[in-house]
Amino acid sequence: MRRKWDAKTKAKIVLEGLMGGCVNELCRSHDLRPGQYYKWRGQFLDNCHQIFERQPSTMTDTELAAENEELKKLVGELTLELTSGKSTR
Repeated sequence: MRRKWDAKTKAKIVLEGLMGGCVNELCRSHDLRPGQYYKWRGQFLDNCHQIFERQPSTMTDTELAAENEELKKLVGELTLELTSGKSTR
């Protein structure tokens, strides 16, 4: 039966091997085939640079709702300004 490994566990196992642990002993202790370890290690090394790349900030639902309300208010003010010919700000 195949096991599902979560990302944190995979990273811990790969890091143990990269820090000088014996890969065969490491695999034996985690009941893992060495080929699987080397596959994970390859994925880890190919993607480890991404941790230093700047990720776009994600807004929470409350922040999005607040921004939405502010934009609606601004659209309303600009609509009034355009229709009445006077500045409401």
